Amino acid sequence: MEKALNPILRGFNPDPSIIRVGDDYYIATSTFEWWPGVKLSHSRDLVNWSDYGYILTDPNKLDLRGVGTTQGIWAPCLTYDKGIFYLCYTVVKAYYVNMYDTENYIVTSTSIDGPWSDPVSIDSFGFDPSLFHDDDGRKYLISMVTDHRVPKKYQGRLLIEELDSKTFQTIGEPKEIYASHEIFLEGPHILKKDGWYYLFAADTGTGEGHGESVLRSKNVFGPYEMHKPSYIKRSEGEAWSILTSRQNPEYPLQKSGHGCVVQTPAGEWYMVHITARPSDRRNPNGEKRVLNHPRFPNERRYPLGRETAIVHLIWGEDGWPRVDGGVLPPLEVPICVEKENKGVYKADFSNLDPSWQSLRIPMTEHYMKYMPELKALRMYGRSGLSSFFSQTLIARRIEEMSFNAELTLTFEPECFKNLAGLAVMYDTDNYLYLHITHDEDVGKCITLLKGENRSYEYLTPYIPIEDNKPIKLFVSSKNFYLSFAYSVGDGEVIKIKEDVDGSFMSDEACFDGWFTGSMIAICCQDLTARGRHCDVFSFSYENLKNDYMYQKKPLLRS
Repeated sequence: MEKALNPILRGFNPDPSIIRVGDDYYIATSTFEWWPGVKLSHSRDLVNWSDYGYILTDPNKLDLRGVGTTQGIWAPCLTYDKGIFYLCYTVVKAYYVNMYDTENYIVTSTSIDGPWSDPVSIDSFGFDPSLFHDDDGRKYLISMVTDHRVPKKYQGRLLIEELDSKTFQTIGEPKEIYASHEIFLEGPHILKKDGWYYLFAADTGTGEGHGESVLRSKNVFGPYEMHKPSYIKRSEGEAWSILTSRQNPEYPLQKSGHGCVVQTPAGEWYMVHITARPSDRRNPNGEKRVLNHPRFPNERRYPLGRETAIVHLIWGEDGWPRVDGGVLPPLEVPICVEKENKGVYKADFSNLDPSWQSLRIPMTEHYMKYMPELKALRMYGRSGLSSFFSQTLIARRIEEMSFNAELTLTFEPECFKNLAGLAVMYDTDNYLYLHITHDEDVGKCITLLKGENRSYEYLTPYIPIEDNKPIKLFVSSKNFYLSFAYSVGDGEVIKIKEDVDGSFMSDEACFDGWFTGSMIAICCQDLTARGRHCDVFSFSYENLKNDYMYQKKPLLRS
């Protein structure tokens, strides 16, 4: 018997929605401002997962230009019924104000590979829309409700409405099925089993207090009863979470909640859910938000972002589900399968695989194209790293706190407004950018730029390098302390900066970031608008699995 090591989708992979079609499992996760929209992962055994592709790939059907950091695609819900795949999702276009703009849509396809239909607009009372297919053929939309009033009428609300199965327009009026002054619920999914409608919902936000609650009813429209098992230890006002890490702050998997349930062909039940692995660093203390000062004083930092884990579900004699082993997500889940060894990742630029994404827009030939005669990816410099509109950038998720990455490219900048290189980044305000540029006093050079909450500094001087030779850029990380080096031609590897604390690239530390995770990016900028290009020949990435939290013995509270 092999074991699934949690998280099963490592690095930035939040809000998982899982389905099984025959022997195939698919998980859809949120992509926010990253393009294309809605990442798909595939498995046949729940242990070995691969990046499968994306659902929202047509820029005529999804326009993310100008959306803010961690806006865009939120909490997709992937379902399958009678030969048709359905995807509900939200496009968030305003979030940092009380009046959220949460546009909700449904697309369909007879194949997971598409083509997918044009988006159909549906009611947008809030985000996290979820589609439920009843066994009588009727379809229902469940979503949470945002409330811009001060004060709010309720801490949390959920609505349900019946949809026409062809047009997806509302039949009748939406009905409130949950309202509370204390417990906030979101991310709802309904499962029908043994005549009961089970309402699984994420509770208590997205931080270290996060959890998963379950309610049930004999009628899809309610009333729903909250599950309040005696084995759950909680404080007054806390949610009755069947899955959470909030009572065990030293446990390696935190922020656990926002689950979605699937049944295997053998009849076993599993739930995939959000989790996150904390670093050993915290935000500084302080009471005022000033430049570089985090909005959450003394909170732990999570540079990998929110990830996807799996738990085994058991149904009790009382008909309620519980997590096998308690409320904590296990570090390993026993599943009968052989584990694959993925090894070092090497990019094929002639046919980029689904692990790569860009920011807000597709990388058409205006931004980059493969040059077969050079066996290189040519990237044309466009807007700067802070652009919400036209960046030449591709990135993939960082999956472990410790890793190695290497990039080989050629670039002949003409002025300081030409830049190309390798970036570790959380968003357009928070990054470490090892890049080649040109300085009028030094000439062609290399340097390391740090952006932290709109404050910028160079961590190295401009280091002169030779013209017309390939350059290798190196980033290595140990527990997210990052070291940078380079080489020119066949020359020696030269270290230029070591042990830079990268934990500022975290939900808790970034002013505008909330929900994504750190990426490693290849990018090119030309702020003169002339399109100066670089040629990228190779990229490799290797996970080093020595995260500090897994070296500690977990402390479990009784």
